[in-house]
Amino acid sequence: MAQQTLPAYQDLTPGKVYQQMLTMKEGTTVAELPVRIIKGIGEGPVFTIVAGIHGYEYAPIVAVQQLMVEIRPEKLKGTLVIVPVANMAGFYGRSIFYNPQDGKNLNRVFPGNPEGTISERLAHLITSDIISRSNVFLDIHAGDGNEDLLDFVCYYDNKQTPEQTSLARRLTKCAGFKYNVVYPFSLQASQPAEYAFKQATRQGITALSIEAGKLGGVEFKSVDATKKAVYNMLAEMKMYEPLAGIKNTENQIWLNGQDYIKSPGKGIFYSVLKSGDKIIAGQKLGFITDVFGTKLAEITAP
Repeated sequence: MAQQTLPAYQDLTPGKVYQQMLTMKEGTTVAELPVRIIKGIGEGPVFTIVAGIHGYEYAPIVAVQQLMVEIRPEKLKGTLVIVPVANMAGFYGRSIFYNPQDGKNLNRVFPGNPEGTISERLAHLITSDIISRSNVFLDIHAGDGNEDLLDFVCYYDNKQTPEQTSLARRLTKCAGFKYNVVYPFSLQASQPAEYAFKQATRQGITALSIEAGKLGGVEFKSVDATKKAVYNMLAEMKMYEPLAGIKNTENQIWLNGQDYIKSPGKGIFYSVLKSGDKIIAGQKLGFITDVFGTKLAEITAP
């Protein structure tokens, strides 16, 4: 089975919608990548949206499905490329984070490998045929089945591409989320990007990500917030007419640091805290027990 590719966007008929199921194969294992292309009637950039890199993150998938129905090609300038579910095996397998076909996290193997496992080949296809042909790359995620997150938008502060990074900040701001995160970009040449939108940033493409939804559910306020963010971004790019009353950039909170705490043991984590709670250094966050309920360790904030 030869790997398929997308048509040249400039050759598509303006005002039309195209969709294609790309396929790739590793041995007897086959992966599919659904792609919809909405070709606007006027000239403009290529704006790419990918959802479902983690197949258990349903809010982005639902938001993107609704956007595919709502956005009219006759009102669009440029080209909108949408991957509604990037990790099809994870989606249908109800798998948190991982692709059950090879046990790998698709969002940890970019830029991928055309001769690697099925996830690596899928990442390579997205890198070569989706990311590389984009002017703006938006990767939409949510809190997976085990993640209680605040909704936020984020981008990488790549000093080597100031024009693209400046646009990423503008698009992040105009999305209208209260919380916005700026990650440092210090990727060495020998380091793989791992994340899809970090790979796009490395390639000098304006890239950002939305995290909206949590715990593997479909919270419709997060679905709506994601859709409004996309409409706001398309309007900012002069690709689509702005929708009235959906843009709010006041009282935004910008964050530029994070800490990750590794569990010191295997067991069950107890905490009374929830996403959005403010903490201070040294504060007790919770504790871990073994399966019999014996306390193993207390966790404090660094």
